[in-house]
Amino acid sequence: MKTSCLISNYNYAKYLEEAIYSAVNQTVKFDEIIIVDDASTDNSADIISTFAQEANIRCIFKKQNQGQLSSLNDAFIAATGDIVFFLDADDIYHKEYLEEALIFYKRHTECDFMFCAYEKFGAASGVFKAYEFDLDLGYSVLKTLCASEWIGSITSTISMRKNILHKVLPIMHTEDWRVRADDCLVWGSSLVGAKKFYMSKPLVQYRIHQFNNYHNSKSKILDIDKSYEYKRFWKCQSLFNYICLKNNIKLPLMLTYTCLNELKTIPCPESKDFFVYLKIIFLFEQNIYWKIKGIIQLFAYFIIIKINGKLNK
Repeated sequence: MKTSCLISNYNYAKYLEEAIYSAVNQTVKFDEIIIVDDASTDNSADIISTFAQEANIRCIFKKQNQGQLSSLNDAFIAATGDIVFFLDADDIYHKEYLEEALIFYKRHTECDFMFCAYEKFGAASGVFKAYEFDLDLGYSVLKTLCASEWIGSITSTISMRKNILHKVLPIMHTEDWRVRADDCLVWGSSLVGAKKFYMSKPLVQYRIHQFNNYHNSKSKILDIDKSYEYKRFWKCQSLFNYICLKNNIKLPLMLTYTCLNELKTIPCPESKDFFVYLKIIFLFEQNIYWKIKGIIQLFAYFIIIKINGKLNK
């Protein structure tokens, strides 16, 4: 499997070299590393240029600052790998990250999208694990389309197959996603039918500092912009509409049946998964007969899963 690592940077010169070296010095080498500089005003371009002679590194210098999504679009267009990995310029890969990830993909051949645990460092420390063990999270088209479920993690922990990413990127709404473009990857991959997996090994270091858009709390953002949540809602709606139109995604006619089948793609569902699908059937199923039947079937399946001990609490 050919691998691509996409590194996006804007004014992170003081962290950038460490990030690039972490991608270069993997125990299993990336076939290609694509670095996009989003018209930085510090000395990022000089640092990136020192890597330009490496055979597997391609550098893209944007003339105008257009934000993170624009950089991801450009990197994606240049990428040729079968599996694409993402790295923010302030984060660091453990040296065995790619090796472990490829083992994971070979073991789980149906995996389309994988995210892993990570270590915080810098202004905060500690290991963040979404789950304590590796998990098959199944498909999440309806969960995302109807309930905006966000199944993923920070940019630098994410990788996915190119054929899935091709259905998501490029996205034209670059002004909406100058930051937090990982939302486009996480939501977009779910909408286009990626089967998602989680790897519990913390193989990425996530740098905590004052400019982290993911880490900084909503309360801090809301102190600056009181309309943040309102504007974010419409950006998300616009993103969903764009990806759905691009891939001809619509609510299925047999919604109840599809909900139950999607739930069954999760080997060890959580209680919250059942409640999400219950909510979807209750709100979106128009046929009263199928609404009632779907609710009954969901509860019956919940009891079966619980009896068999497969419920992940």
